[in-house]
Amino acid sequence: MTTIERPAVTGERVGEAMTRLLAGTPDVAGRLTSAAVAVPAIDPIGLFAAAAEADLETALWLRPSEDLALVGVGRAWAAEGEGPTRFHDAEASWRDLVRDAVTEGPATPTLLGGLGFTGRRPAQDDPWAPFGPSSLVLPTLLLATRNGVTTLTASALGASEPRAVDARWESLVERARALTPPAQGMVARPVFAPLRKDRSQPDQATWYRTVETMAGAVGRGRLDKVVLARRVDLRSPVELDVPNALRRLAASAPESTIYAYRRAGRTFLGATPERLVRVEGRQFRTAAIAGTIGRGADAAEDAKLGRDLLASEKDREEHAIVVQFIRELLTPVAERMTVAPSPSVMTLRFVQHLATEIEGTLPDDAGLLALGERLHPTPAVGGAPREAALTMIDEHEGFERGWYAGPVGWLNGAGDGELCVALRCGIVDRTRATLFAGCGIVADSDPAREWEESRIKLQAVVSALGMLEDEA
Repeated sequence: MTTIERPAVTGERVGEAMTRLLAGTPDVAGRLTSAAVAVPAIDPIGLFAAAAEADLETALWLRPSEDLALVGVGRAWAAEGEGPTRFHDAEASWRDLVRDAVTEGPATPTLLGGLGFTGRRPAQDDPWAPFGPSSLVLPTLLLATRNGVTTLTASALGASEPRAVDARWESLVERARALTPPAQGMVARPVFAPLRKDRSQPDQATWYRTVETMAGAVGRGRLDKVVLARRVDLRSPVELDVPNALRRLAASAPESTIYAYRRAGRTFLGATPERLVRVEGRQFRTAAIAGTIGRGADAAEDAKLGRDLLASEKDREEHAIVVQFIRELLTPVAERMTVAPSPSVMTLRFVQHLATEIEGTLPDDAGLLALGERLHPTPAVGGAPREAALTMIDEHEGFERGWYAGPVGWLNGAGDGELCVALRCGIVDRTRATLFAGCGIVADSDPAREWEESRIKLQAVVSALGMLEDEA
């Protein structure tokens, strides 16, 4: 990747920067060109809403607690492989693309998207159809806010019309500001959309039988753990408000990562507490998150439930499986690795989890997607041993997971990036929503307790979208 250093031009528009870059780049055909400029701060959810209103493909990545926001609009290029090679294929094609890229400005081109749980292509009538088996997209326009600095990056392959980029951007900014609540106003409006359950896969009776089957397989030594997921289909008489749902998720779970991907009128959104892996230079960070209990009515009850979680043999066993799995997978590729000596309690709005932080140093040739391929799926979303657990999931779950529980995130031209596990999530399509939640099953799992745990996990997205008229 060739980066052109130029003095900053105050107030320069990104289309002007791209025009200059293209004019100074020989043999532009087939090459990635990317120009970045500093811009005033813009509300990221407002920009996402403006792009969606204009029927543009758009993506949002937001972590309020770290002042990190990415919003991608449009599509300049994409890696959309399928099957078990999708991580490797995407890493290789992205490296090939950025190797000959010409960039200018304070930011680098960045991919946004997801890699799917299995990498299988969804059926045409599946809610996942517009998202494909995997899709990492280089946006035409990328707004990035990090540590109080906001940049706009425009990217194109070969010849383009950069002047038109400025007109589109200015139109989006004007509309985003109109859609953004005033600074002293409410961040998110109350939700009045009534939600009715169409169906749950599996239904409660089937869930109970399946949990008993899986717990029996663990008890007989076939498995250490397996994760059973639910899909709940909801409908509303009114169109669901995606931007407001995102604001409610950001307000209620600022320590989580809020994400949304809009394709063909559908939006996959969620608020995940779980990082799969983050890479910055040669440093990596990940975490084992497994073991769940609810929240209390007050701080004292919260603390008691947290102590109960730490003392729970079932939850500690489930958590230890995930920690050991990550340790064994990363030891061969890490130059250095540090694992926290004991789990802590991660407190979210509706649940508390056991969490163990893991960090270390990588060799120079390691990549984010290569680490993601090695780690996915962790026992927290699949099970252990991995292949036996995945076979049992395929046999008993009854639906395609799509991007649920798969890696979602971002990767830039310098190789830095982050993948999180797509949890606390659902697909919204006008008046319908399809939500997902899963539970880890071990030998002493109780079907009723696991059903209740899944209901609590679903509540994070349900409460952001509307008011459920019956139990999920």
